[in-house]
Amino acid sequence: MRRRPGRPVVNALRLCLGTLTVLPVRPPGSVDRRTAGAAMALAPVAGVLLGVLAVAVGSLQSPVLVTAVLVVAALALATRGMHLDGLADTADGLGSGKPAAGALEVMRRSDIGPFGVVTLVLVLLLQVTSTASVLGDAGGPVVVGVAVLASRAALPLLCAWLPSARPDGLGHLVARSARPAQVVGSLVATAVLAGLAVAFGSYPIGWAVAAIVVGPALGVCFAAYAARRLGGVTGDVLGAAVESALTVSLVVLASAT
Repeated sequence: MRRRPGRPVVNALRLCLGTLTVLPVRPPGSVDRRTAGAAMALAPVAGVLLGVLAVAVGSLQSPVLVTAVLVVAALALATRGMHLDGLADTADGLGSGKPAAGALEVMRRSDIGPFGVVTLVLVLLLQVTSTASVLGDAGGPVVVGVAVLASRAALPLLCAWLPSARPDGLGHLVARSARPAQVVGSLVATAVLAGLAVAFGSYPIGWAVAAIVVGPALGVCFAAYAARRLGGVTGDVLGAAVESALTVSLVVLASAT
């Protein structure tokens, strides 16, 4: 029996959740660039779910450093470690010093090189220590969840702007697939949701707003730099942008403590 194509919005939501989370959703009935663009515009949906997970784990009554480790571990599990893997691969590719074709070949390999290992260790240390610092304050779990949500805001913008570095793969599917209206809607939705969460919390609003803005902005800048070096984006670069945005947001939040 042939699978029914299904509705475009449903297909986009399935692709979004199936790609950005570990949720066992049914595969979309069909996938094309229109569906891919809508899926990336729906990144805030995945961000909300992951943010709620971070809030729930961050509210556990255990030593703050242990809780911070559990938050970072839960996010890694909930995303299959995909973004962290993309960060490591991107670090290896850029750190190789090779031209674009050679760097992309390094990124294709299944092993992790020295640049990838060092980058992962440093980023995870920053995430754990910053999260621990934030969780020590009132409203900490909520604002960590907001940082997780905001970090996904980089995806629709990147998927509307930057070309693909390869003729295949996830990056090729989503590159320049998001429409301007979808990007604006996604960013507005993210800002509203993050703003409501911050407004009802007790964390310093100025620092929270700075984290929401600065983190995704630097994540986008990092992806733009990688795209310039590689000739475009890949799925690894997009994952690296998310992890970079989250890390910067958490560091900014920790600066308020």
